[in-house]
Amino acid sequence: MDNIITIENLIFEYTRGDESQPVRAIDNLNLEIERGSFTAIIGKNGSGKSTLAKNLNGLLLPTEGVIYVDGFDTRDDDSIWNVRQTAGMVFQNPDNQLVSAIVEDDVAFGPENLGIEPAEIRRRVDKALADVNMGQFKKKAPHLLSGGQKQRIAIAGVVAMKPKCIIFDEPTAMLDPKGRSEIMSIIDELHAEGITVILITHFMDEAVRADRVIIMHEGRILLDGAPQEVFEQEELIRSVNLDVPLMVEMGAKLRKAGIDVPKDIITEEKMVEFICQYE
Repeated sequence: MDNIITIENLIFEYTRGDESQPVRAIDNLNLEIERGSFTAIIGKNGSGKSTLAKNLNGLLLPTEGVIYVDGFDTRDDDSIWNVRQTAGMVFQNPDNQLVSAIVEDDVAFGPENLGIEPAEIRRRVDKALADVNMGQFKKKAPHLLSGGQKQRIAIAGVVAMKPKCIIFDEPTAMLDPKGRSEIMSIIDELHAEGITVILITHFMDEAVRADRVIIMHEGRILLDGAPQEVFEQEELIRSVNLDVPLMVEMGAKLRKAGIDVPKDIITEEKMVEFICQYE
């Protein structure tokens, strides 16, 4: 297996307020992420999923253990730019990621900091904006854009640095349904182009689009597997105050009603196909 990320015995602790005892946000976690895969990580607030995301990008460093990103140790100061160029990161609030007064300047910011030649930066900016369907807005001011458009610009800024992996930390949490749908379509397209995707989310309908779903609870991995395998564990998932995807719930109700719905139907598209065969 060709892994782009390898995590060995990761522990991350922090001190909260005036408390003397550190809080353990990540508790002895071991994980491998395969190159080119699409992994969704879900969990309640405080489960450790966003803390894990920031450790993967080197924004936080392990208290104990080690993380290798494409072979680079995130604890090594000499490797941190390699880590962040390999694993780009898109955050929840797009307003916190935009740094320039013009869209194209914002997208160029990352490549400029990497010392890329101006002609190559121009090519990268144009392609990245095209990838997120925002080319026509390149001369606009970011503050005039909608939330979904701002998030697309933030994604373009990461794409322009040509990362091998992009970590999305709840990128749709502040968007309306239309904006969420647009961002998820872009994520699907980036994955189809070969970029490794790690999606931190609390939306189950987003998680089912992944190749692999990891559920975290109290800093540990509770479940890990293909979406249909993970979401079969409905009782365990609900025991940690999480929901299951709507189509999983619907399938269970239809089976109770005597309709033999296959358990691997967990997306709306597959459920529609299944129901349509009865017409």
